[in-house]
Order: sequence, then structure tokens, then C-alpha cells
Amino acid sequence: RAPWSRESAFFDRSTPQLYGHGEAGGIIPRAGKFQRNAADQSGGALGVEKRGLRGEGQQATLELGGHTGGDLLRGAFQLETATVQQVVEWWLLQLGSPDRAHHGLGKKGVLALMSDSTNAERTGFTQSERTVGLTFDHIFAEHQHTRIIIATFASNVDRVQQIINSACKYNRKVVVEGRSMVSIIQVAQELGYLSVPANTLIEIDQLKNYPPEKTVLITTGSQGESMAALSRMAADVHKKVTIMPGDTVIFSSNPIPGNEKSVSRVINELSAKGADVIFSDAHVSGHACQEELKLIYSLVKPKFAIPVHGEYRHLKANAGIATTLGIPKENVFILHSGDVLELCSKEAKIVDKVHTGEILVDGLGVGDVGNIVLRDRQHLAEDGILIVVLTLEKGSNQLLAGPDIVSRGFVYVRESEGLMEEARSVVTEAVEDCLLHQRNADWSKIKMVIRDTMNEFIWKRTKRKPMVLPIIMDV
Repeated sequence: RAPWSRESAFFDRSTPQLYGHGEAGGIIPRAGKFQRNAADQSGGALGVEKRGLRGEGQQATLELGGHTGGDLLRGAFQLETATVQQVVEWWLLQLGSPDRAHHGLGKKGVLALMSDSTNAERTGFTQSERTVGLTFDHIFAEHQHTRIIIATFASNVDRVQQIINSACKYNRKVVVEGRSMVSIIQVAQELGYLSVPANTLIEIDQLKNYPPEKTVLITTGSQGESMAALSRMAADVHKKVTIMPGDTVIFSSNPIPGNEKSVSRVINELSAKGADVIFSDAHVSGHACQEELKLIYSLVKPKFAIPVHGEYRHLKANAGIATTLGIPKENVFILHSGDVLELCSKEAKIVDKVHTGEILVDGLGVGDVGNIVLRDRQHLAEDGILIVVLTLEKGSNQLLAGPDIVSRGFVYVRESEGLMEEARSVVTEAVEDCLLHQRNADWSKIKMVIRDTMNEFIWKRTKRKPMVLPIIMDV
């Protein structure tokens, strides 16, 4: 929350996008024209987000800093008074050689650093991505007589490059499956981030023209997403790929917290079809560990530290690293979702809180369905509804007709006539008793009696709690 310079992105017309993971969110829902950001440009994220916007049918000019694959993210954006830097999903590509761009920014003066916190609790350095390439070589060597299917993040271009390198080494054709994977690989090739030898990539329709042991599939679905390509293969609903006994399936990723069950389900489905599933030693983290965080703080020398990208304990660990490196405790901000941090050259403070969380889209309505509506829908889905209809004489509140009971999603009335008749008798007795002792009872009181009576009776008889909806008419 700060004034933007004319050269940088205007708040009301653009969004600083410093994160190249298209499948993780980004700016695709935002329409409009994007102004050039006075930032350290990074081609990977630019290409990914441009293609994402085209895929949504939007026209936009987009030149914002970010990272995908080989870029060490340097998302520095210039305000009127200072430079703010964001680094998300990064690690040092080469130990022992200080990053000149970050060092240069540190000399100029950085107002605030927003750094990835995911691995802030882990000591040492993040393992090199090259180790995954060696693992791929070993797996390819050991499985030369089976088809290989590798699931990874679509935006991890370095990982895709290593898969292609191993495939070429062992004379295999490569098929790319999954919309985001196909899109990002096309962008990476156009921008020169991905080197693919001629005649290596083939279309999925050509898969049947080659022996299985001469093919490799690179696919999405490493997190068990239900509609991703690998999940559809595992569930036997993929139109063009069928898992066969002996296939080698590699998960080149770790489950994101919360996705463990989905990933386990896919692994079980693949194993049941006879596939050999490998899910260890084929991935290294894409997040900086403690020593790399210490180095980035030392190079950039920010006035304010704002830990981002992680759970609260990760943010706290990152904040602890910042304070040990000399950043005053009052200049380190651990923000909660919705906090508005106001920055200027002299100070930073939390000045407001905005509403955050899920915005539910239902048909043409956006945000008009909330927790209460969802709770009612879940209740109806689990136990159904009983509608109790009765007619009272206007003025005297004498019961003229009913109560009649209509069941939807609770029981099949024709097969439960005894239960429904007994329920009708019980609620009739309760209503008559209420009207007898409280002749002028208002409708809310009568409805409450109907609900309480029906709930108690139905629970005793069926151990279920359908929604009870009383409807009273007067004549």
C-alpha cells in the first residue's frame, strides 16, 4: 500500500505478479491492461502469465518481474520512494558465488524484503537440483524395458529439462500431457529456457506408434488433483493413455500439506493396476533453507523484513533469522491474511485489515453463497428434509387442516407409511396441546414446537436429523 511511480504498475490497473506458478493462482482472473513494471524482468513468468491470460480470452500487455524454472527470482519493484523486493520459491543455484543482482540492490538500498519462509526451519542449504537428474538417469537405466510416466509441477522447467535429457540419453520419445504442462513447455521453448532436440517430442496420438519401452510421458497430477492427467489415468478415465502392468510411474514432487490423502489415493490406484510407483529420491525442495535466507538478508540489507509464503511457524522462523542478522525486531512484520501493511521510507505499520478467504461462485452469482447456505445444503444432502404443513383459523388459531408431512430425501413415503403416520399423530398432538394452553401463541412459537417435537421423534426412531420446515397458513 504505497504510491506507485509513473514508470511502475498502477494499483487500479495492474497487479505485481512475481510468481511464475500458473497452476498456483496468479493474475489470470484479473482483466485489463497491465503497465510496464520498473523491475528486474524475468522472462519465464512473463511468458507463463501472458499465455494464461490468452487462455482466458483476455487481451493484456504484461511485463512484470517473476520466475519460472531457471530464473532465480528477483522480483524488485520500484515505488516512488524506495525499492521493495519479493523472493518466492528460490534457492541458490551455485554456492560460493554471491548473486550480483541482489548485491547490487543491497548497495542501492532496499526498503523491504519479502522472502519465502517454507524451509526456514531447515538448517543448511537446499539440495541441488542436479541430484534429481542423476536419480532420473539411474531410474531410466534400471527400467529400460518399461514405459516411464513422470508427474511433476508444470512450472518446474528445470525438472522437465532433466527428464528430456535422460529420455534422449536412453533414446526415448517424450510425450507431454496436461494442459498446463503443454502450455508452459511451449512458452519455455519459445523463450529459450528449454532445449529439446529435434524429433524428441511427439504428440500423444503418436504414442501407439512406438514400443512402450521407447516412450516417456511427462504429465501433471503430482499432487493428486482429481482432474489432472495422472489422476485420470489412474482412474481409467483418460481417453488416450491406459496404465499397463509394468509401467514405471515416478512422482517427482512431495505432497503439499493437505494433499497427502489425494496423492496416496492415486498411488494406490496405480499400484492396483500393476504399475511400479516411485515416490522417493526423485525430488528436491524448491525453497531456500536457513543458510540461503541468511545470505539473501546479508546481500540485500533490507530496512524491513516481511516473511511470506509458509505457515505461521515458518514465518516465525524466518523472522527469527532476520533479527539474528541485525534487523530490529520492530522492523520485522509477520502478517496475517488480510493485514494491510503501509510502507514509507521512514516507517512501516499495519493500518487496516481487509476481508480474505474463499469467494464462492455459484452459477452466475459470485460471493452470494456463504457458510450458512453451504451448511444448509450439506444438511439437506445428508439427511433430507421434512415439510410440515398445517392450516389455522385466522383470529382463533383453531387447527382446521393438517398437519400434513412431505418428505424429500429422508425416507421413501410409500415404504414408510407407518413412520409417517406416527409422526403426523405426534406432531398433531403437540400442536393441539400448544394451542390449548396458549390460545394466542404466535406462529414462531408454534413452529418451534413442531420442530422440537419432530426432531425428538425422528431421532428416537431413526437416529437421523432431517431438516424440519414448518409451513403455517391461515384462513
